[in-house]
Amino acid sequence: MQLSEDADPEEIKKAGFDSYYVDHGLGIYPSSAAGMPFTAAYLQSKGDPLTDLYEDMAAEQKARSTYDYILSLTDDPDVVNPIKFLREREIVHFQRFGEALDYVSDYLAENRVFVMPKPEFMKGEGSGRKGCGCGEEGSSYERPGKGMNRYGRM
Repeated sequence: MQLSEDADPEEIKKAGFDSYYVDHGLGIYPSSAAGMPFTAAYLQSKGDPLTDLYEDMAAEQKARSTYDYILSLTDDPDVVNPIKFLREREIVHFQRFGEALDYVSDYLAENRVFVMPKPEFMKGEGSGRKGCGCGEEGSSYERPGKGMNRYGRM
Protein backbone atom coordinates (compact mmCIF):
# COMPACT_ATOMS: atom_id res chain seq x y z
CA MET A 1 0.00 0.00 0.00
CA GLN A 2 2.83 2.36 0.89
CA LEU A 3 4.32 2.15 -2.62
CA SER A 4 1.03 2.76 -4.43
CA GLU A 5 -0.70 5.09 -1.98
CA ASP A 6 -0.72 8.28 -4.07
CA ALA A 7 -0.18 6.72 -7.49
CA ASP A 8 -2.17 8.23 -10.32
CA PRO A 9 -3.55 6.08 -13.18
CA GLU A 10 -0.60 6.88 -15.47
CA GLU A 11 1.92 5.75 -12.84
CA ILE A 12 -0.07 2.56 -12.25
CA LYS A 13 -0.03 1.79 -16.01
CA LYS A 14 3.65 2.67 -16.39
CA ALA A 15 4.57 0.31 -13.52
CA GLY A 16 2.67 -2.56 -15.18
CA PHE A 17 0.33 -2.59 -12.21
CA ASP A 18 -2.82 -1.81 -14.24
CA SER A 19 -4.22 -5.37 -14.64
CA TYR A 20 -3.67 -6.07 -10.94
CA TYR A 21 -5.30 -2.74 -10.07
CA VAL A 22 -8.34 -3.56 -12.21
CA ASP A 23 -8.83 -6.90 -10.42
CA HIS A 24 -7.88 -5.93 -6.86
CA GLY A 25 -7.59 -2.16 -6.56
CA LEU A 26 -4.98 -1.28 -3.97
CA GLY A 27 -5.95 -4.30 -1.84
CA ILE A 28 -3.64 -7.14 -0.97
CA TYR A 29 -4.12 -10.27 -3.04
CA PRO A 30 -1.55 -12.95 -2.17
CA SER A 31 0.15 -14.20 -5.31
CA SER A 32 3.57 -15.16 -6.58
CA ALA A 33 5.77 -12.80 -8.59
CA ALA A 34 4.48 -14.61 -11.70
CA GLY A 35 0.89 -13.77 -10.72
CA MET A 36 -0.14 -17.24 -9.51
CA PRO A 37 -2.66 -16.80 -6.67
CA PHE A 38 -2.01 -18.35 -3.28
CA THR A 39 -3.61 -21.74 -2.73
CA ALA A 40 -3.70 -24.16 0.20
CA ALA A 41 -1.83 -26.61 -2.05
CA TYR A 42 1.32 -24.71 -1.02
CA LEU A 43 0.95 -26.02 2.53
CA GLN A 44 2.75 -29.29 3.17
CA SER A 45 2.22 -31.91 5.84
CA LYS A 46 3.21 -35.57 5.91
CA GLY A 47 2.05 -36.25 9.47
CA ASP A 48 5.56 -37.16 10.63
CA PRO A 49 6.85 -34.48 13.00
CA LEU A 50 10.46 -34.67 11.80
CA THR A 51 9.51 -34.55 8.13
CA ASP A 52 7.12 -31.65 8.75
CA LEU A 53 9.73 -29.67 10.70
CA TYR A 54 12.31 -30.15 7.94
CA GLU A 55 9.67 -28.95 5.45
CA ASP A 56 9.01 -25.88 7.61
CA MET A 57 12.72 -25.11 7.80
CA ALA A 58 13.06 -25.45 4.03
CA ALA A 59 10.15 -23.04 3.50
CA GLU A 60 11.81 -20.45 5.73
CA GLN A 61 15.07 -20.75 3.78
CA LYS A 62 13.23 -20.43 0.45
CA ALA A 63 11.52 -17.26 1.67
CA ARG A 64 14.85 -15.86 2.90
CA SER A 65 16.39 -16.53 -0.53
CA THR A 66 13.51 -14.73 -2.22
CA TYR A 67 14.08 -11.69 0.02
CA ASP A 68 17.79 -11.80 -0.83
CA TYR A 69 16.90 -11.69 -4.53
CA ILE A 70 14.53 -8.75 -3.98
CA LEU A 71 17.22 -6.87 -2.04
CA SER A 72 19.67 -7.37 -4.89
CA LEU A 73 17.26 -5.61 -7.28
CA THR A 74 16.65 -2.35 -5.42
CA ASP A 75 18.15 0.27 -3.16
CA ASP A 76 14.86 2.08 -2.47
CA PRO A 77 14.63 2.39 1.34
CA ASP A 78 10.82 2.04 1.20
CA VAL A 79 11.36 -1.44 -0.27
CA VAL A 80 14.63 -2.40 1.41
CA ASN A 81 13.61 -1.72 5.02
CA PRO A 82 10.46 -3.88 5.13
CA ILE A 83 12.16 -6.63 3.11
CA LYS A 84 15.11 -6.66 5.53
CA PHE A 85 12.63 -7.00 8.42
CA LEU A 86 10.87 -9.89 6.68
CA ARG A 87 14.20 -11.55 5.87
CA GLU A 88 15.30 -11.35 9.51
CA ARG A 89 11.96 -12.83 10.55
CA GLU A 90 12.53 -15.82 8.26
CA ILE A 91 15.93 -16.39 9.86
CA VAL A 92 14.40 -16.37 13.34
CA HIS A 93 11.64 -18.75 12.24
CA PHE A 94 14.26 -21.11 10.78
CA GLN A 95 16.13 -21.06 14.10
CA ARG A 96 12.96 -21.72 16.13
CA PHE A 97 11.98 -24.64 13.86
CA GLY A 98 15.54 -25.97 14.33
CA GLU A 99 15.12 -25.82 18.09
CA ALA A 100 11.79 -27.63 17.80
CA LEU A 101 13.46 -30.24 15.58
CA ASP A 102 16.11 -30.86 18.26
CA TYR A 103 13.42 -31.16 20.96
CA VAL A 104 11.24 -33.54 18.93
CA SER A 105 14.27 -35.61 17.80
CA ASP A 106 15.37 -36.05 21.41
CA TYR A 107 11.84 -36.96 22.50
CA LEU A 108 11.42 -39.53 19.74
CA ALA A 109 14.84 -41.07 20.47
CA GLU A 110 13.92 -41.85 24.09
CA ASN A 111 13.36 -45.52 24.85
CA ARG A 112 9.85 -46.29 25.95
CA VAL A 113 8.51 -49.43 27.58
CA PHE A 114 4.88 -50.31 27.23
CA VAL A 115 3.68 -52.80 29.83
CA MET A 116 0.52 -54.59 28.88
CA PRO A 117 -1.15 -57.15 31.11
CA LYS A 118 -1.66 -60.56 29.60
CA PRO A 119 -5.25 -60.96 28.33
CA GLU A 120 -7.45 -63.45 30.19
CA PHE A 121 -7.64 -65.86 27.26
CA MET A 122 -3.84 -66.21 27.31
CA LYS A 123 -3.57 -67.00 31.01
CA GLY A 124 -3.30 -70.57 32.20
CA GLU A 125 -2.17 -73.80 30.58
CA GLY A 126 -5.33 -74.57 28.65
CA SER A 127 -5.34 -71.51 26.45
CA GLY A 128 -3.94 -73.40 23.50
CA ARG A 129 -1.45 -70.65 22.73
CA LYS A 130 2.30 -70.91 23.15
CA GLY A 131 2.87 -67.33 24.23
CA CYS A 132 3.14 -64.14 22.28
CA GLY A 133 6.88 -63.60 22.52
CA CYS A 134 6.33 -60.56 24.65
CA GLY A 135 7.39 -61.97 28.02
CA GLU A 136 5.44 -62.10 31.23
CA GLU A 137 5.64 -58.39 31.98
CA GLY A 138 4.82 -57.09 28.51
CA SER A 139 7.02 -55.89 25.72
CA SER A 140 9.14 -52.94 24.77
CA TYR A 141 9.18 -51.20 21.42
CA GLU A 142 12.14 -49.41 19.90
CA ARG A 143 11.70 -46.94 17.07
CA PRO A 144 13.14 -48.05 13.74
CA GLY A 145 16.43 -46.42 12.97
CA LYS A 146 17.99 -46.87 16.40
CA GLY A 147 21.60 -45.76 16.33
CA MET A 148 20.98 -43.10 13.69
CA ASN A 149 21.58 -39.43 14.29
CA ARG A 150 18.89 -36.82 13.71
CA TYR A 151 19.78 -36.57 10.04
CA GLY A 152 19.18 -40.27 9.40
CA ARG A 153 22.86 -41.22 9.28
CA MET A 154 24.64 -43.85 11.32
